[in-house]
Amino acid sequence: MRIRFTAQVGRGVVAMAVAVGLAAGVAGCGGGAGDDRKPHGSASTTKTGHSEPSAQEGQSDEPMAELRGSDGLVLQITSAQRDSGGFVTVNGTLKNDGAKSLLVPSALSGNETEIIRNGTSLGGATLVDSQGKKRYYVLRDTEGRPLTTTGFSTIRAGDSLAVFMQFPAPPANTSEVEFQLPTFASASIKISG
Repeated sequence: MRIRFTAQVGRGVVAMAVAVGLAAGVAGCGGGAGDDRKPHGSASTTKTGHSEPSAQEGQSDEPMAELRGSDGLVLQITSAQRDSGGFVTVNGTLKNDGAKSLLVPSALSGNETEIIRNGTSLGGATLVDSQGKKRYYVLRDTEGRPLTTTGFSTIRAGDSLAVFMQFPAPPANTSEVEFQLPTFASASIKISG
């Protein structure tokens, strides 16, 4: 009777150790394309007028493109990284260079009902491959949520917000695309990776 009890306790301890190990492993893993993705850096606004360096892979301190929108909104694109899963993730910073708080234009979400019902986002962004004559829209998860920064409505004067958008990847031989976002000027960006 005593040996059996010890064996059961031993199996319980091993099972608990395996469960804790798996939980720690899952917590440390990055999300896949189906996750409600957040940028690797902080998604909170900063009081300074410039973005802080980020640990995002392939991202530099200098933006690869700067797009000007309405009322002092500026989008600085810092990276466009192709990954092995067939996606391109565009990272950047949305800044309010104006003198007063701004309500983020709803046009940034685009005009698709499925995206709009999920709140303010950058779901209206597209990548245009002029060589392949294709336009790539922001991806959605299985519940219709755009794979982009969501849930912001106003940006105070001088504040910035780290943002991301995920798109299907153009063919491997396409390294330059035009980035477009409603109410902003468009810009040519290079895809790395």
